[in-house]
Amino acid sequence: MNTLDGSVIGQCQTKHRHQEWLSFLRTIDRNTPKDKDLHLIVDNYATHKHLEVQAWLAKHPRFHMHFTPTSASWLNMVERFFRDLSENQLRRAAFRSVPELVSTIEQYLQKHNHHPKPFIWTAKATDILAKVTRARAKLNKMQSV
Repeated sequence: MNTLDGSVIGQCQTKHRHQEWLSFLRTIDRNTPKDKDLHLIVDNYATHKHLEVQAWLAKHPRFHMHFTPTSASWLNMVERFFRDLSENQLRRAAFRSVPELVSTIEQYLQKHNHHPKPFIWTAKATDILAKVTRARAKLNKMQSV
C-alpha cells in the first residue's frame, strides 16, 4: 500500500511461504519507481525473515523492512484496507469456487486503484499510547495470574 496515495499492489496466492513472499517482493519491485526507497511494514511472520528473503533484500537496498510488534496489526495501514475489502466486498458474499473469490478480490483492487484515497490516522498519538498502556497493563495482569 502506498500510504501517500492509497493505491495497493496485491496478489492472491495459495500458500504463505517465503517463496510467495519473494514473488510478491519482486512484483512490488517491478511496479514501483526504481528511484524510490520502499518501507515495508510487516508482521513478525517467519516468512518475512527467511534467509532467502534476507539475501534478496541485501541485493535490493531500496527495500527497508519494519516489523510490527506482536499483536499490533493495527499499526499496519494495509490491515485497514483488508478490513474494508472484507466489509465492502467479501462479507455476506457467496463464492462457488476459489477462482471466483480471487476474481472478486482482484476486481476490488482494480476498482480501489482507479480512485485511491490515502488512509489517514484520525486518532491522536496520546490516545493511542494510552490505549497501548492500558492493554499492556491488562496483559501483564493476565500473565501474572
